[in-house]
Amino acid sequence: MSLPEPVVAPAFVVVSGLPGTGKSFFCRKLAEKAPFAIIESDAMRKVLFPSPGYSADESARLFMALHGLVEELLQNGISVLFDATNLVEHHRERLYRIADKNGAKLILVRVEAPSEVVYQRLKARKNGSDPDSKSDADREVYERMKPTAGKIQRGHFVVNTARDISPVIDKVVRMARR
Repeated sequence: MSLPEPVVAPAFVVVSGLPGTGKSFFCRKLAEKAPFAIIESDAMRKVLFPSPGYSADESARLFMALHGLVEELLQNGISVLFDATNLVEHHRERLYRIADKNGAKLILVRVEAPSEVVYQRLKARKNGSDPDSKSDADREVYERMKPTAGKIQRGHFVVNTARDISPVIDKVVRMARR
């Protein structure tokens, strides 16, 4: 993976959403329009834990590594797209502090899609017909996580990936370049 050129004030885009809502798709499309390093929790989990168990300890170790990587990139002027569920405000607060500490432009995006669309995507993922997906989450995981999705307490964009995502992508790109 080659990194984008460093900038004086890097952008830090934190993407939040339930499994199957289209976070990784949104991140890929956004990265086509502006230079970002994509930090994807699902991919990193499989690098650090080849047979992931999804335990609380494993997740804590994963996110410690992810946060360290994000911080290092931002310190070096590299804009970052952080692709993870990021459902709990308490956990997002750590990301806010990383952005503040490194003078990064924090941009928050909540990704959503209607449940029926999510179910179709999760089924396609399970059948192997979504080769871009690195997630193991299925409908059961989606249903279990749904009640944990907390409201984002700061200003943020909301994008429904069952519709045209380009207006939100354009707004995020403009904000990142300011």
